[in-house]
Amino acid sequence: MGTLSLKREQYFRRRKRSKKAFPVEGEYRLCVYKSSKHIEAQIIDDFNQTTVVASSSKEKIYSKKKATKIEMASLVGKELADRAKSKKVVNVYFDRNGFRYHGRVKSLAEASREGGLKF
Repeated sequence: MGTLSLKREQYFRRRKRSKKAFPVEGEYRLCVYKSSKHIEAQIIDDFNQTTVVASSSKEKIYSKKKATKIEMASLVGKELADRAKSKKVVNVYFDRNGFRYHGRVKSLAEASREGGLKF
């Protein structure tokens, strides 16, 4: 077994652990996904199985800006918080989706907190 398979196993273990919380009506989940170039976040209503709002660094509003990936993650977090406030969503729980809480994930979380989301 190589280190790659061990890292994948650890990732899937962390991801499974974050999905253990049972959905409660009225609670929303802020789910984060990151690739090597982009970061995406969406607020999901697990009870009704719908996406309430979403934001991504792939959107056209970010394509013209020259920024580092961490700065881009904070822009996505602020935009997500603004969209959530327009839908009257304030309380969410944070699903880092198996990614470690540092770098881009931490930047997105802190920016969405500054934007008005509570988790």
